[in-house]
Amino acid sequence: MGLPIFYIDDITPSADTAFIQLGEESSRHIVQVLRMQVGEELQLTDGKGFLYLASIVDDHKKKCSVKIISEVFREKKNNPVRIAISPLKNAARFEWFLEKAVEIGVEEIIPIICQRTEKQHLRTDRLKSIVVSAMLQSQQTWLPVLQEPVKFETYIKGLPAEANTQRYIAHCEADDQKKPLANMAEQSKSLILIGPEGDFSNPEIELATTHGFIPVSLGETRLRTETAGMVAAVLLNR
Repeated sequence: MGLPIFYIDDITPSADTAFIQLGEESSRHIVQVLRMQVGEELQLTDGKGFLYLASIVDDHKKKCSVKIISEVFREKKNNPVRIAISPLKNAARFEWFLEKAVEIGVEEIIPIICQRTEKQHLRTDRLKSIVVSAMLQSQQTWLPVLQEPVKFETYIKGLPAEANTQRYIAHCEADDQKKPLANMAEQSKSLILIGPEGDFSNPEIELATTHGFIPVSLGETRLRTETAGMVAAVLLNR
């Protein structure tokens, strides 16, 4: 089993001592839950690519201190995946999607408020906590970006032109131009739109396609929103 890993938003060890005092929540988990003691090693990440190996020098349950032993930097993937997805009426299902998407390696999640979106209020702090936990669980060093909810039309019209980025929209309407995402996914940056439980409206589909989004299908069966998001994440992260 690997060393436990903890997220510290701003890791700035002193140039002279390389000591870091951890926050109360991390300290309590290290000392009281994991029962770690002075001299034992753990890992820290700042969510910006750095992974630090550290050793405990003070096992105080509220102010645990560690000394940085070494650091490595992990580059981002060359083909990052972004998913713009409608929130769900059932908050637990959306949280499940968020957790699994982060574990798979999705770089950015954008909650989009569509015409048929039933739930528009999200507990942002709770969702960000889920993102951090999923990043640590999957031993990653880049914290995925969770954007604030945005209206579908505002998001689509505000997207800048992006080189080497494939744009997709997954919807359930009959469309002769729609192709399987499994046959479309390339080794490039990608952004996919996943609609609400009632699907995108026709005007939303038209708006997206006029802004360069390619209609795609995710399989032969109709999927729940969170399942569609997961399938898209897997196909685009190949």
